Amino acid sequence: MRKEQHHKGWNEIKTNDSWAIFKIMGEFVSGFEKMSAIGPCVSIFGSARTKEGDPYYTLATNVAKKISEAGYGVITGGGPGIMEAGNRGAHLAGGTSVGLNIDLPFEQHDNPYIDADKSLDFDYFFVRKVMFVKYSQGFVVMPGGFGTLDELFEAITLIQTNKIEKFPIILVGTEFWEGLFEWIKTTMLNKGNISASDLDLIQIVDTEEEVVEIIDSFYRGRILSPNF
Repeated sequence: MRKEQHHKGWNEIKTNDSWAIFKIMGEFVSGFEKMSAIGPCVSIFGSARTKEGDPYYTLATNVAKKISEAGYGVITGGGPGIMEAGNRGAHLAGGTSVGLNIDLPFEQHDNPYIDADKSLDFDYFFVRKVMFVKYSQGFVVMPGGFGTLDELFEAITLIQTNKIEKFPIILVGTEFWEGLFEWIKTTMLNKGNISASDLDLIQIVDTEEEVVEIIDSFYRGRILSPNF
C-alpha cells in the first residue's frame, strides 16, 4: 500500500534547515583539509555523456596527461565521460588525480582513475564548486552540457567581479565553442552587457600543447596559491 506523502510545514522546514548547516560545514571542513594538502591543480570539465572512443574523450585524456607532465594535479568531477578521461590521463602520466564526486540520480558514478586517497564526496553542488574554484590554477573546459556551462560562467563571473584572482580559462574544441563565443561577442558585447576586456578571460584552443603553454605562460613568474 502506497504511503501517503508527508508535506512538511514551515516550522519543520526551518528546523531541518538549521540542522543542514552542520552538514554543510562538515563538507567545507573536510574539503578544505583534503584539498589544501594536494598542491597546485588544474580542473577539467566536460560532459558525463562523452563515451570512450569519442575524439573529445581522447583529447581530454591527452590534455590531462600533458597537464600532469607539466607538474600540476588534475581535478575533475569524479564521474564518467570527460571527467573519467581527465582522471585517466592524470593516472596514465603518474600524476595527481582528484575526483570531486556529487550524489546525483543519474549519470554520476565514480570512475576508476581517481587516486584512492583523493576521492571526495559531496551532497551540495555549491560546496563542491567552491573546491573547484579555490584550489584550481586553471579551468580546462571541454564540450559539455548545462553543468559544464555553469562551472564556466561562474568562474568568469567571479574573476570579472574581482571576487577571486584571475586564472586561465581555456575552452578546448573550436568547433564546439565558436558559436557560443560568437554569440557572446555579437549579442552580449554589442548590447553593452559585458566589456570588451571580459573577452580576454577566455581562450579557445584545439590541442593539449596549447593548453599547457597557456597555463605555463600565465604562471611564469607568478606564485602558485589558492585563489582566495
